[in-house]
This record gives sequence, C-alpha cells and structure tokens, in this order.
Amino acid sequence: MALLDHLGISVLDIERARAQFHPVLTALGYSVGVEAEHGISWDNGDETEIIVFPIRDDADAVPHRHGEAGWQHLAFSLGSRSEVDRLHAVAMDAGWTAVREPKLYPRFNANYYASFVEDESGVRLEFVHNPPREQ
Repeated sequence: MALLDHLGISVLDIERARAQFHPVLTALGYSVGVEAEHGISWDNGDETEIIVFPIRDDADAVPHRHGEAGWQHLAFSLGSRSEVDRLHAVAMDAGWTAVREPKLYPRFNANYYASFVEDESGVRLEFVHNPPREQ
C-alpha cells in the first residue's frame, strides 16, 4: 500500500510544467495518467500519483519562495550516486534550475549524496542516494 496516494502541485504555467515534469517523472518510472485542461497526472503503477494543476484564475501569479509557508521540497530516493547525477541532468535538460549540484552532504551523514532543482513555479525537487549507514 502506498503511504502517499497522490500529490497535487499548483503551477504558474501548465504547459511549461508538462515540459519540465514529464522528462523527470518518466525517468523516475512514472507514466502519463490523465491529460486535461485542468491538470496532468503521472502514475507510478499502483503507487503515488503526481498531478500538476494550473493556478486558480484569482491566484497571485508569483512563484512559491523556498522557506515560506508551504512545502519545502519533494525528495526522490535513488539507488546510486550515478542515478542522482542522471536525474539531475534530465532535469537540467528539461529547463529546471539547479539549486544545488550533485554532491555529498556530510552534515546529514557521510553517504548522503543529493542534488536539488527548482522550476519557475518555485517547486523544488531533491534527488538523493542515502544508503544505509554501515554498522
């Protein structure tokens, strides 16, 4: 059973979001679910669905600012450092902005290797390889 059924994300530009999310999510094993004017979804088998929605007509059309109220980031756990590097490159090719290039984060633990990217709506993703600590 999935711990998280679905995640809905509001974006400034639905078509730009499609162009940015699709390459990243398909590289993570997701496939397009529903494509409609009011949103686009990607499914990972019977697991978590990710949906992007256009902002409401009456919403302020400004990006989310990291550190303000709302989500901070969504982290995808990957099987190796090379997978982190690969997903980071996919995101860069799709127009995401690098917040932090792939590197070790010893402040978390000696094996924590991650990168962070952000889209124009202020949506931040992390790609992380965090193998179990040696006993």
